Amino acid sequence: MNWTWFHKLGSPKWFYDISGRWLPWLGAAAALLIAVGTVWGLAFAPPDYQQGNSFRIIYIHVPAAILAQSCYIMLAVAGVVGLVWKMKLADVALQCAAPIGAWMTFIALVTGAVWGKPTWGAWWVWDARLTAMLILLFLYFGVIALGQSISNRDSAAKACAVLAIVGVINIPIIKYSVEWWNTLHQPATFKITEKPAMPAEMWVPLLVMVIGFYCFFAVALLLRMRLEVLKRESRASWVKAEVERSL
Repeated sequence: MNWTWFHKLGSPKWFYDISGRWLPWLGAAAALLIAVGTVWGLAFAPPDYQQGNSFRIIYIHVPAAILAQSCYIMLAVAGVVGLVWKMKLADVALQCAAPIGAWMTFIALVTGAVWGKPTWGAWWVWDARLTAMLILLFLYFGVIALGQSISNRDSAAKACAVLAIVGVINIPIIKYSVEWWNTLHQPATFKITEKPAMPAEMWVPLLVMVIGFYCFFAVALLLRMRLEVLKRESRASWVKAEVERSL
């Protein structure tokens, strides 16, 4: 098996060049998908037979919640790559993705509270899934704080990687909490092995929004990583050439 592509991921210059080609396409896809999904979900999807129009918060809440969990898994993978293969770009990805994941977790918690008020009659309950999502937010804060408080870059990278790897145990707790405990939170909206419980007019725009959120995450992450790469490689000749080309 040819692992050339994997070793290229460790090259800041290669990453900067290839990410510059992907960004316009990802940005256009994110804008189009989120616009279509928002209009479709909020204006054209039928109201829920039980929750009425209050269910429409699902088109923000579910994509944000899915992305928040996926982002933390990415942090753990980047942590393993950084510790095992010593790729500096893995630490760059980890440090740059953590704030985005934290914001997505915050959005999921806030929209969940907005949804919970008319559905459960309360803004917040100590439900197993809600509590696990709150813990996820604190884990993100921990990764961000470690990265900023430790002055030595290598030590900070190792500490953040370890926390990301240890904290990933919270992800299956979030996913299966509804099945393991008696909770108020409804079961998963999407399941790979089962047909969606919602009609297509409801879940198709939701799927569009989920894909759009992933494209947005990719754009935000690549932009942050490109800036961080330029900072860390500021003395490299290719960075100086890139700066001169842009002037």
